[in-house]
Amino acid sequence: MLLDFLVLGAGSTKMNLGDALATVVIFLILMLLLKKVAWGPLMGMMQKREEFVAEEINAAEKARKETHQLLEEQKQLLKEARTEAQTIVEGAKKQGEMQKEEILTAARTEANRLKESAVREIETEKEKAIAAVRQEVVSLSVLAASKVLGKEISEDDNRALIEETIAKAGEAK
Repeated sequence: MLLDFLVLGAGSTKMNLGDALATVVIFLILMLLLKKVAWGPLMGMMQKREEFVAEEINAAEKARKETHQLLEEQKQLLKEARTEAQTIVEGAKKQGEMQKEEILTAARTEANRLKESAVREIETEKEKAIAAVRQEVVSLSVLAASKVLGKEISEDDNRALIEETIAKAGEAK
């Protein structure tokens, strides 16, 4: 019948209503078969593909957000580390300055102590030297006096006389 339509319809100018109706029915049946056999599975595959692409886009967006969040966390950690390092450096500088001042103070104290000790030692040695010189002067004076006088005076009397003379000479200065 379809074949008749094609053959007759090509040469004829008159259209047959039965043939047209058969063509529409066959077309509808063909459409239903295509919808069931080809169009349904094709649309199902397209739907699955659309869902897959949407999932991939969502996963990529989620990964981008996580990466951005991790980047911000890393920036914050780096900032904190820099701040902490700066604090440590400043603390070390302050501690170094404090130690420097302590060392300088200790050195000054030790230098003053050594200076005072040296001054005391010098004074002690000076007093010893003066006492030795006095002793020598006394001995020489006794010897000279005994030669001048030609007689022997007691050493105690002579020593008292010389010390008195030295004391008067020391006061005269």
